[in-house]
Amino acid sequence: VGDGERADTVLKTERYDAVLLDMRLPGISGKEVLARLRRRNDNVPVLMLTAHGSVDDKVDCFGAGADDYVVKPFESRELVARIRALIRRQAGVGATQLACGDLVYAFGTREFRCGDAPLALRRREHAILETLMLQQNKTVSKARLMDSVFALDDEPSADAIDIYIHRLRKHLAASTAEIITLRGLGYILRAKSGTA
Repeated sequence: VGDGERADTVLKTERYDAVLLDMRLPGISGKEVLARLRRRNDNVPVLMLTAHGSVDDKVDCFGAGADDYVVKPFESRELVARIRALIRRQAGVGATQLACGDLVYAFGTREFRCGDAPLALRRREHAILETLMLQQNKTVSKARLMDSVFALDDEPSADAIDIYIHRLRKHLAASTAEIITLRGLGYILRAKSGTA
């Protein structure tokens, strides 16, 4: 999003695995957006972008409730690594994997396994299942899934997510994990009843 007001509005309605927030947004500042987020008791991990690497800037970021910060300009590999670390910490301190029924996701390799068998997923299938896994037992909107797999300049069909969910259900047919559709709300990944 392009400005602080829009960022605040989006963060009120959508759930994210992590938030990348610039300190200097037009309108209201990234620091104020973060303060509002924390006042709503939203504990989503936040990585702040700052133009200055001074101690004061860093202290401001952490004082506002940020979990980490990156100084601009930055290497994209470092940014991705920091975001993954924040998500991993949010999922469980020191966690190396997540499980939903017999479906296991390894953070280090980003590999999914059903029991002992690795799942052979296409890139977008993987991104959708990863998003659902990180939010398991929670409703994930179709819009959120679209954001996880398509770039801003992509023009996917209206039923693209439905097609990917259908494919993922085929991959999970023998699994004790299932994807449930909540009409008009989104999808939930959960362990089938009677399994843990």
